[in-house]
Amino acid sequence: MITVYGIPNCDTVKKARAWLDAHHIAYTFHDFKKAGVPADGLARWADALGWEKLLNRQGTTWRKLEAAQQARAQDSASAQALMREQPSLIKRPVLEWPGHTSVGFKAEEWELFSSSLQGLGQTR
Repeated sequence: MITVYGIPNCDTVKKARAWLDAHHIAYTFHDFKKAGVPADGLARWADALGWEKLLNRQGTTWRKLEAAQQARAQDSASAQALMREQPSLIKRPVLEWPGHTSVGFKAEEWELFSSSLQGLGQTR
């Protein structure tokens, strides 16, 4: 089963969920605001993707941080601590596909992942 992690009112998350629905791909949604950031998930994503790719330095939340707070993100552990404190700093959506993790929405990349789901019975 695919799990989509994010915030429901995020435009990119909305586009991603609409794409999955349009392609009849089953998924569960994990809302960072309601359910929090899974500590083991954050560590797993940072290992798979790199903390630099996971930390959204382009968003409003990052720009609103004081320089001292931004400077705290020096390595994976410190960046993860900051992302746990401020879940909106996590680039969205994070998707856990069978055997793969991705961040952000890229339709052309997702086409490749979704084609492998056909044989796994993951489409609805």
